[in-house]
Order: sequence, then structure tokens, then C-alpha cells
Amino acid sequence: MEKTIDIICAGEVLIDFIGHEVNTSITRTKDYHRFLGGSPTNVAVNAARLGLKSVLVATCGQDGLGDYIVRKLNANDVITSYVRKSDIEPTSIILVSKSTSTPDFIAYREADCQIDQSQISVELLEKSKIFHTTCFALSKNPARTTILESAKKAKALGLQTSIDINFSERIWPDREEAKRVLKEYLSTDPFVKLSEDDCYRLFAEAKTEDFIFEYFHGLGASTICLTKGKDGVVLSSLEHGMFHQKAMLIDDIKDTTGAGDAFWTGFLYAQLLNKNLEETITIAQKLAVLKLRNVGRLPEDINFQEYLNID
Repeated sequence: MEKTIDIICAGEVLIDFIGHEVNTSITRTKDYHRFLGGSPTNVAVNAARLGLKSVLVATCGQDGLGDYIVRKLNANDVITSYVRKSDIEPTSIILVSKSTSTPDFIAYREADCQIDQSQISVELLEKSKIFHTTCFALSKNPARTTILESAKKAKALGLQTSIDINFSERIWPDREEAKRVLKEYLSTDPFVKLSEDDCYRLFAEAKTEDFIFEYFHGLGASTICLTKGKDGVVLSSLEHGMFHQKAMLIDDIKDTTGAGDAFWTGFLYAQLLNKNLEETITIAQKLAVLKLRNVGRLPEDINFQEYLNID
């Protein structure tokens, strides 16, 4: 079957209410601005902005926020045929403090985890190239079971799987269960993205780079990308070795929310273009920098190919 879909993003769609005051705790935040959110949603939107064909598999509520989500996705050319609206659960929302470091948040989760098997057909998988999800999406059933089963089917059909291990104990209090589920997903040899913060939360203590790479390679992932904020990026590939890249200097950070998603979209985009790993990390970093300089989404008036220096 012809591969007409570049990337399936399966997981959480929600509304981020991002605090208006910078570097203020949620306790003290008075005003919030509404943004389309959810890590796989951000990747799907970013991918479509880069000209890729992206599908979002997700569930929102049959409510005003759900209508807003679908309208926003359509406006960004994301394929929404696999977004389900639940009559029972309302749209999930997250309150986020605006921050130049790791933001504080409170999650009100309802419809986002109600992803069922009917939303991911074999036909959809057959015409796609990459199947991407997140730790957040795997934290609750029925979404967890649906995504795990779909990832295994995707792998069998020759798709490249992918995961952002955006672990938070506030979303997934049972760390041991999280590790078991990650082991199952990593058996599909996905591209793995994780940050130092994610690792600290998952293991409840600081771990060395060696430990992190050994641990996740041991679960079956051959390409692991560790983002380290101002200390740059380290990528470990069983086939190509280790790559270190310094962070690009930015003096005007406006908003860190979604920067990791922008980075990972750039990574997957570069891989679809068959770029080598060094070029891939550079493209990923450039897209993350663009996001850090903008509140909410990536800017409108930009030629991405020119900005990313892609031939």
C-alpha cells in the first residue's frame, strides 16, 4: 500500500491553560491563556506545519473545548478523522505556570485517555511511516492497551515507532508499572526521546548518561536522544555511536512549554528526509529554538525549509 501518511501521533489531546505571568507559581497565577496542548498533538501540528501528512489519534469531549480542539487541528491541516469525541467524559485540561525552566502544572484528565481500538485501523497503519506516542498517553487505560497493541502491529507492518518518555509521577504515580509498560513499548525498537528531568522523575534520583543509555538500549531501543537543556543533546545509537551537540544559545526565551515537542518533530522530520544523525539533531535543535522564542505555537510567517537550511 502507498505510504500517504508520514506520521501517526497517538495520545493526549487537551487544552493547556498557560499562566499569563512569567515565572510565577500556579498558586499566584491570576490569568490563563488557552492553547491547544498535549505532546502528541503538538508533534502532529508541528509536523503538518512542516508540510508532512500527520494524523492525530486522540479523544476529546463532545463540548466547547472539544469543538475548539478540532477547529484548531483542522486549521493546521492535521488529519482529524481519527479524533473521537466522547459523550461521557469532558475534554481534559492542564493548568500550566509560564516558566523559563520546567513549568509547574495541574492536570484534570477526563477524555484524553479514552482512546479505543476502533480509532487505529490496520489500514491506517499500512499507509503510514512513523507511529509516535508518549509516556503520558501510556499512563492510563484504555489508551495504554490500544497504543501498545497498535505499536506492535505498526512494527510488524514495518513502521518506525517513536516515543517521548515525558514521565511525571503526578500523571503516573506507579513508577514500577510505568517501567513495565515502557519495556513493552520499547520492544518495538522506537526512536526514544527523553530529558534529564524525565529520567530524574522516572528513577526518583539522578542517573548518569551511561546508566540511562544502557537501561533503554537494554529494553530494545537502538536510538536514544537525551536532551539536557542548556547542556545540549546527547544521542546514543547502537549502530552509529554517540553524538554530542551543544545547546544553541538563546537570550530571549519566551516560553518553554512545547519546546521538547518541537525538538522531536524536527528529529522525526529529518529522519523522514533520510538525514544523518548529526544533521537530524541540528534540525531538531533549530526547531526547538524557534519554539522557545515564541509563546504558544511555532510562528506563522516563516519558511521552515529556509530556516532549517534544508535542501
